[in-house]
Amino acid sequence: MDWITTIGQLLNTTLVFSTALIFAAMGGIFSERSGVTNIGIEGLMTFGAFAAGVASYYAEDAGMGAASPYIGMLAAIVIGLVASLIHAVASITFKADQVISGVVINFLATGSTLYMVKLMFEGAGETPLLMESLQKWKIPLLSKIPIIGEGIFSNYPTTYLAIIVVIVASYILYKTSFGLRLRAVGEHPSAADTVGVKVRRMRYIGVMISGALAALGGATVTLTTTSTFSHNTISGQGFIAIAAMIFGKWNPLGAFGAAVFFGFSQAIGNYFQLFDWAHDIPQEFIYMLPYVLTVIVLVAAVGRSSAPAALGEPYDPGKR
Repeated sequence: MDWITTIGQLLNTTLVFSTALIFAAMGGIFSERSGVTNIGIEGLMTFGAFAAGVASYYAEDAGMGAASPYIGMLAAIVIGLVASLIHAVASITFKADQVISGVVINFLATGSTLYMVKLMFEGAGETPLLMESLQKWKIPLLSKIPIIGEGIFSNYPTTYLAIIVVIVASYILYKTSFGLRLRAVGEHPSAADTVGVKVRRMRYIGVMISGALAALGGATVTLTTTSTFSHNTISGQGFIAIAAMIFGKWNPLGAFGAAVFFGFSQAIGNYFQLFDWAHDIPQEFIYMLPYVLTVIVLVAAVGRSSAPAALGEPYDPGKR
């Protein structure tokens, strides 16, 4: 029975680490399917993690108790929407280089959130530890099933929400007129404009959805695994989410599978440390594992993933 418990716990840990990546990858898909490159996923996740930590702390301080993590999630979504507007205005309205705009978002998030935390908490480099972080929900009956009960049905509410987001995103993109229009402006914006689709409006919506979901992914890290926000809370997970999106070929189900793979690489790094032989391996090498796998996956995906045809290209109605 020990190995059954171990596998169940490994699966559970995998999904915990995957959740933030799933949200962020789904966000990236909405932006890039509309034709707007979003390198700023890392920064949007950082903004979300910051907003969740600060809002939850002050909600706790105001006596809101168990509701405070959900207030933190809402705050993350709001700041994600606002921050994504910066990228949208720069890249869609002013036709700035989308990669540079995304990099600016990343630098802005790192610097501004650290400054705000120090300003708000008397020079501390992180928010105070949250007393009311999210707790795991055990689904009755299903949580008793061997392996998958412990692994899947005894998880954080954000994990269940992330799986729902994957299903909803897949349905919206491939089964609704909105999804068709969004994909059309990412593939051939001038043709979409010709038949009456508002290209800029659709791209704005795609980028803003991206911001909300990426920020929610950042909030997930703060509210489940760290219970605090600091400058290294996200530490590259936004870039791993972008890799998951590319490896998943800009498809929600494919990106979900890639995110779970990267989550597994982080989870297995934790389990390595349980074995005596792993003590001879420097911890830095174990922590490197997810990022090394990211590089390997991206190299493997070169030439096999087909990005939206108009990705990264500003749309000028006068040049149709």
